[in-house]
This record gives sequence, structure tokens and C-alpha cells, in this order.
Amino acid sequence: MEAKAVARYIRISPRKVRIVIDLIRGKSVHHALAILKHTPKAASAPIEKVLRSAMANATHNYDMDEDKLYISRAYVDQAPTMKRYHPRQRGQAFPILKRSSHITVVVAERKEA
Repeated sequence: MEAKAVARYIRISPRKVRIVIDLIRGKSVHHALAILKHTPKAASAPIEKVLRSAMANATHNYDMDEDKLYISRAYVDQAPTMKRYHPRQRGQAFPILKRSSHITVVVAERKEA
């Protein structure tokens, strides 16, 4: 059984969010929360929020044990890009691309052997 949580339209570039997501993929949820707490990146806060939401979904909707949960899948997709322009010399305009992300975290229970 798996529980999932998604945060959409997060205003951080997917390239920057993937750096933090790669740190926690496959870890237990408590270990991942500790990593996120001590990672000095802007993406840590929204990822932590999504992870806590996935944990809550697992415990409340599927009656999973929180101590056995681990991050089975975690990925970041690109959301729509806002296009802005920066005025430059001689009437030119240079484009600015403000990228955003969709963050997905899936947690599952570890099989006890």
C-alpha cells in the first residue's frame, strides 16, 4: 500500500528542487525529516510540507504504521513557466523565465522479513 502527496505550482526551479529530493529518496521518513531540517536550501521547506502530508495520508487514510514508513518514490516535474521581460539598452528586452515545480512524494511501509 502506498500513500501519496503532491504540491503543485511551487515557485522554485525544478532543477533546484531535485538537488534536495535526491537527498531523501529511499530513506525512512524520520531520517528524511532530519535531513530536510538541516539542509540549507529554499526547497527544503516545501518538500518537508509535502512529506508530512504524505505521512498524514498514510496514517489516517490507510492505517499504516508511521515508524515503518519510507519514501518509495519522490520526484519533481516542471510546472508552467512565467515569462517576464527585462528592459535593456536601445529598446531591447531580454526574457526572464520564472520556473515553477510540481513536487510528488510517495511513502510506503517497509516489509518486515
